[in-house]
Amino acid sequence: MKRHLRPEPTQEIDPMATTAPSPKPLTPGTAPAPATIAVAHGDGIGPEIMDATLRVMEAAGARLHCLPLELGEAVYLAGHSAGITAEGWDTIEKAQAILKAPITTPLGGGYKSLNVTLRKTLGLYANIRPSRAYAPFVPTLHPAMDVVVVRENEEDLYAGIEHRQTEDVYQCLKLVSRPGCERIVRHAFAYARTNGRKKVTCLTKSNIMKLTDGLFQRVFAEIGAEYPDIAQQHMIIDIGAARLACRPQDFDVIVTGNLYGDIISDIAAELTGSVGLGASANIGRDHAMFEAIHGSAPDIAGQGIANPSGLLLAGVMMLVHLGQSEAAARIHNAWLRAIEDGQHTADIYREGQSAARLGTEGFADAVIARLGQLPQTLAPISYAAEGSIASAAPAADEGRAATSPRNAPARELRGIDVFVCSRESADALAARLAEAADGLLPLQMLTNRGVKVWPGGHEATFCTDHWRCRFEAKANQAVNKAMLVELQRRLAAAGIDFVKTEHLIAFDGAPGYSLGQGQ
Repeated sequence: MKRHLRPEPTQEIDPMATTAPSPKPLTPGTAPAPATIAVAHGDGIGPEIMDATLRVMEAAGARLHCLPLELGEAVYLAGHSAGITAEGWDTIEKAQAILKAPITTPLGGGYKSLNVTLRKTLGLYANIRPSRAYAPFVPTLHPAMDVVVVRENEEDLYAGIEHRQTEDVYQCLKLVSRPGCERIVRHAFAYARTNGRKKVTCLTKSNIMKLTDGLFQRVFAEIGAEYPDIAQQHMIIDIGAARLACRPQDFDVIVTGNLYGDIISDIAAELTGSVGLGASANIGRDHAMFEAIHGSAPDIAGQGIANPSGLLLAGVMMLVHLGQSEAAARIHNAWLRAIEDGQHTADIYREGQSAARLGTEGFADAVIARLGQLPQTLAPISYAAEGSIASAAPAADEGRAATSPRNAPARELRGIDVFVCSRESADALAARLAEAADGLLPLQMLTNRGVKVWPGGHEATFCTDHWRCRFEAKANQAVNKAMLVELQRRLAAAGIDFVKTEHLIAFDGAPGYSLGQGQ
């Protein structure tokens, strides 16, 4: 599908979404060319809500040239394991932005999440998800709610690096980098300052994951020092999520990691009255993608009842990103007026409160009929012409240079963790390991699922067939990689079934590895 939507001259910047650099100023008397976007109709309810969204944007005077982008279930099932073809990547490179409906990942092994693939491949490191209440027109327990979640989009457990290591134990690696933390934290503070937000709250689990989440918290404190005009708070993710569910008015901008951000942004969207209202912007240095936060909902596909609001509001964010803020404001205000007038889809319809129960196309018609109108109770939307977040958000290297030490830390090799598959007892396994090592490196500890079980383990501790066996040098004992290779050779010769190793490295004297629980 290729569509040209009629021209409308304007250019402003959104307070809702971070963007790439603003379009160049126009020569007086000239109309801007349409922006080229890649449009993915998606799966399930995707085609229905995309058609409704495009129809509203066309009626509002958005200037768009649409390139069809084939993604999702049909592409997977045609034999493309990533869910996108080489031609699809070519289409993305021709476009200034991507507007994507939800897609379905087929059940079963061998299929990776296309959403994660797109975000990571295109460097879309920042996920911006506003959640605002629309009381009294959409029922909510929190009528004053207005929260923006800024989620790191590329790292964490969503790196998707998983292994089955033994019969009993599966592993997923949590990868967190300093540059990744710096980029997303700086983005959150820049977003807050540009959009007049007063507070940024960082959510981590640094009390347990002291290295990975601890890094995120430290970077938050470092970069926060550059923004003394913005209130700052750190909370542990579990109590933070509980507080968000009970008192969302206590939050303004939230910055957090990939998995936590995915979960709490859905919580926030549902608190507004329906996850179907949630929109999302995925922002990087060179690309941007806009989507609803909900899934493809195959159970209601083809019935014409899905709420297109999440994708439509994502389209609003996209238009601002493209410099078409007048069209964006026109759509947003018409949408608010439709909500005020009780023109509701099934997910937010309330008998005796809503004026009409509309399907997907009927709701689009209701928004189109109100283009040019302003809401009467809810605050009208306007988009400031200055303050693109892109000018404040750093590129990857800029963010690192601002806060990271320029000199690499001194690295000291101290030993190795050897992960072993065994059904033996802790004492029996430790004896075999020590005998095989034959004094090359001391066996310091065995853990099972992270809990120290040797020496001095507790008999009540439940153990599986997966053991972390730590060989760590004594004080002043030099270690080199040849010693670690020799240790593994000796273990193999003794019939020790090891499945993974991790080097123990200190950085500037500080251990870059965790203690065992109970150590």
